[in-house]
Amino acid sequence: MSGSRSRRSAKAGLPPGSLVHVGKHAAGKATITVATYDAGEFRIKESSSVEECFSLVDPSRVTWINVDGISDAKTVEAIGTHFNLHPLLMEDVMNTDQRPKMEDYDNLLFLVVRVLSPGNGTGGIESEQISFVLGDRCLISFQERKTDLFKGVIDRLQMVRSRVRKSGADYLLYSLIDVVVDNYFVILERMGDNVEEIETKLISGGRVETLNALQKMKKDLIYLRRSVWPLREVLSGLERGESRLISGTLHVFFRDIYDHTIHAIDTIETLRDMLSGMLDIYLSSVSNRLNQVMKVLTIISTIFIPLTFIAGVYGMNFKNMPEIGWPYGYPAVVVLMVFVSLAMLYYFKKKKWF
Repeated sequence: MSGSRSRRSAKAGLPPGSLVHVGKHAAGKATITVATYDAGEFRIKESSSVEECFSLVDPSRVTWINVDGISDAKTVEAIGTHFNLHPLLMEDVMNTDQRPKMEDYDNLLFLVVRVLSPGNGTGGIESEQISFVLGDRCLISFQERKTDLFKGVIDRLQMVRSRVRKSGADYLLYSLIDVVVDNYFVILERMGDNVEEIETKLISGGRVETLNALQKMKKDLIYLRRSVWPLREVLSGLERGESRLISGTLHVFFRDIYDHTIHAIDTIETLRDMLSGMLDIYLSSVSNRLNQVMKVLTIISTIFIPLTFIAGVYGMNFKNMPEIGWPYGYPAVVVLMVFVSLAMLYYFKKKKWF
């Protein structure tokens, strides 16, 4: 996240609509995959150039153009020019620090969603942006880098009897967003397991490492909430049918994704509350351990106060102290000290101070 934010300064002073990549994934030259289909036929091909990509578009069939690697400004600009995309829309595509949102450009519908995945070896969460541009019979998706996230959708497109083959580009958009939202639950299940593991360590005696894990998990949940929470507004607009590009029969499908998003948000809030409670438990346990140590030290100090007094009295060495010359004086003082110590321990035990 820090690398993504730091590069926003590259746009300072530039006019609106300037195509400057803001993000941490610089994939070099973009990879374009074009899929065209209808109820009877499905074709998919990875294009080696932008010109070849345009030649594969079939206006009579549904076309899905997937661009992997939006750091390639020339390719993104060429696609935007060919499909007459708004300059501000293209600027948002290359700025990967966007929050989930939906914008209606009359003949086009622009959506931004966040894809979440486990961090590679870091144990955290990685978030990437996917932008969708929906037209009448065309859908363009822009990804930061090439992934296998939509492999399941491609497999369904290859099935002749699948519903996505018989539907338009709006149903394809629904299928892709559904995959993104379903992937949230994979992350949430993983985080739930981590929370249970931290809770077990906390009960068995939390250490500084446990506190560090708690703080890291809390930051991940805050980041997860920022990525998921705005999506509910986007799906609410699609469910209500605010765009003419979404057919009425799909409103119930987007309502289903909306319910899944609400469920994911509720799970995030539950995990956040659990972590906050565990943090309070950790701090309380540390305080209790400190209180136990201080109580033991206080009891020891209190026992030695009268013993120190007795030792101080008989350490003055006055000549007229008869006990100094008594042959049994030393054993008597030792017995007195032991008696005083046992009496004080008995008193503390009776008062249930330990």
